[in-house]
Amino acid sequence: MPSHETLRLHAGLVDDMARMLDIDLEEAAIDGSVSVDQISDAVLRCTDCPNPDHCKSLLNDPGSARRTPEYCRNQELLHNLLP
Repeated sequence: MPSHETLRLHAGLVDDMARMLDIDLEEAAIDGSVSVDQISDAVLRCTDCPNPDHCKSLLNDPGSARRTPEYCRNQELLHNLLP
């Protein structure tokens, strides 16, 4: 099981990536588009990512493309939630 710090980091990355795509995960959970379990699974998938530093830099670059990187383990979930 990943450490508390690792889970916190990757929960932030999942949330930030969703926000970059104009997805509000809290609203999506409330309206039933995604379950809390699916969000938890997304965070766990993210912890297996070999590129969290690249993901952080992508999210911090205002000029970056507004899409998930090809290596994103949550690409399908996030793209299914696009408005």
